[in-house]
Amino acid sequence: MVGRGLRGWYGGVLALAASCACAQTPSLRLSELTLEELGNIEVTSVSRRAERLSDAPASVFVITAEDIRRSGATSLPEALRLAPNLQVARLSAAFHAVTSRGFNSNTANKLLVLIDGRSVYTPLFGGVFWDAQQLPLQDVERIEVISGPGGTLWGVNAVNGVINVITRPATQTRGFELAAGAGNREHGLSLRQGLDLGGDADRPLRLWARHVRYERTHTAAGESAGDAGHVEQIGARTDWDSGLSRAMLQAQAYLGQREAPIPGAVEIPGAPIQVGSTRFSGGHVLARWERQLGHNQSLTVQGYYDRTERRLGFRDTLDTLDLQLQHALQAGARHAVVWGAELRQDTDNFTGPDLVMRPARLRQVSYSLFAQDEITLREDLRLTLGARAERNAYTGVEYLPSARLAWHPAPSQLVWGALSRTVRGPTRLDRDVFNPGRPPSAQAPGGILPVSGNPDFLSEVARVAELGWRGQPGPGISASATVYQAQYERLRSLQLSGSELVFANGLDGRIRGVELWGSWQLRPNWRLHGGFNRTWQDLHASPGYADAGNVSFAEGSTPARQWMLRSQLDLPRRTEFDLTLRGVSALADPAVPAYVALDLRLGWRPRPGLEWSLAVQNALGGGHGEFGQLRTRSEIGRSVFLQLVLQHDAL
Repeated sequence: MVGRGLRGWYGGVLALAASCACAQTPSLRLSELTLEELGNIEVTSVSRRAERLSDAPASVFVITAEDIRRSGATSLPEALRLAPNLQVARLSAAFHAVTSRGFNSNTANKLLVLIDGRSVYTPLFGGVFWDAQQLPLQDVERIEVISGPGGTLWGVNAVNGVINVITRPATQTRGFELAAGAGNREHGLSLRQGLDLGGDADRPLRLWARHVRYERTHTAAGESAGDAGHVEQIGARTDWDSGLSRAMLQAQAYLGQREAPIPGAVEIPGAPIQVGSTRFSGGHVLARWERQLGHNQSLTVQGYYDRTERRLGFRDTLDTLDLQLQHALQAGARHAVVWGAELRQDTDNFTGPDLVMRPARLRQVSYSLFAQDEITLREDLRLTLGARAERNAYTGVEYLPSARLAWHPAPSQLVWGALSRTVRGPTRLDRDVFNPGRPPSAQAPGGILPVSGNPDFLSEVARVAELGWRGQPGPGISASATVYQAQYERLRSLQLSGSELVFANGLDGRIRGVELWGSWQLRPNWRLHGGFNRTWQDLHASPGYADAGNVSFAEGSTPARQWMLRSQLDLPRRTEFDLTLRGVSALADPAVPAYVALDLRLGWRPRPGLEWSLAVQNALGGGHGEFGQLRTRSEIGRSVFLQLVLQHDAL
């Protein structure tokens, strides 16, 4: 009854919106932005200053707003599937595991995620609760995805990659927008209104609200996975520019709930099985001020306050206060220097009847100082040297140096190499967790051993070497290739100590890989994209530690191969047809078969400012698992989503 009521309500919204007259809204066709122009897109995540994508000496892939719109994705994790240098696995209706270059899990902890410069990792386990990272995808300007270490500029936890989500300034979202969609797996409604605050300066204000409801998925046995949920959000952003100075202020609040996973699918390693529902909420306020100082200098100051709360048997609340300063300058003709500092305070309060943290309430202060110098050795050769010193509450000061060399053998070619040392700092899960265990039961005939954190847990260390090429080998063709090797020490493991399991630094090893992607403008109205990555893993127990299954899980949770083909075709009468075919090799532990998925999208713009689209995900039917044990994992089957986007420009 609830589902039919929602579908009826959304249907009414769609019918009402379709009857509205709309003002003209700019839109792109494939022929209006060439691959050469895409190579000139400015990115900021590689060097913390604007530079052309074609000049960035890193394995970086940019997901544009147009890519997101034409993918049919309805959530941030699903949009991240467009990046061939990421591994994305859907665990349930709204919960994902996302990583780069290995070590995927529902608590993946080696990928730093930023949204408008705000880090969204949790110090609980060092990763991201993806179900809480919701935002209107129509407001995303681009997503910069770096595979490989970024610790020198972004700090501890940027071990295997950095994701930087950048939303549009309020100046680009004037007027009204409604995005409403309904399907067999999901319903969503997003409203946005752009206002003008008036005054001498141009100060627009963007207000938005969003509601999403997810339907339950099912297991391979046809049983309900018990993972239906919903999320409600509101947000605001204003930007203003007075010539030499620019400023931005944004705020957001959200509230969500989803049914807990069925028995056996836990969210935190070592946590007891929970039945009930997961409730999560939070919000943040972020401000940024930038000033051009003259003589090729700029100063940026940023601060934010963030609060999150999550309940699933336990209750965890986190308050974060973060302050950052950055100064960029041109020191002579050969040196482009950027340096900065960051101060962060996390106050975490964790309580639960079974799973506990010792102590329950912990305040941690971290601070860091970084500097990087890009040296022009000659017109076609640049050397970038950088280092960061970061102090955390557990292990003291960590040092994160890097060196990058970029060579342009031709104007449209870039060859680059990099050497980096980075670390993943300890978290509350590593140090403070305690689960007293459980006696034998039907779900666990042998019982559950107590699990304890280790007060002597050290930082994980990675030493990474990379070699890459990016260029345009022919008219209408762009490509990128990267090979890398990462040597890891002191990786996290679970070790038996007496009658309990204890977290330890019990794994070492090496991961090597290849990342390839490219685009081909086959015709003015037809563009093809392709991507492939291959990973080789060789992990082993550290001297003095027993394996106890740690190597099997660490290696088995990442696909050895992954490939993707995308087609974007502009048809007559403002119609678009998009196709994505992707394949993922099998996982060994937990065992998940290989799968191939086909996603389709048909879009139609009958008049400016009005767009209909029909997206079909997993069109090959059947269903496939992507992560987790066979008995409990969701089978991701065919989904259909009809969406209307209605825009009316401000007069």
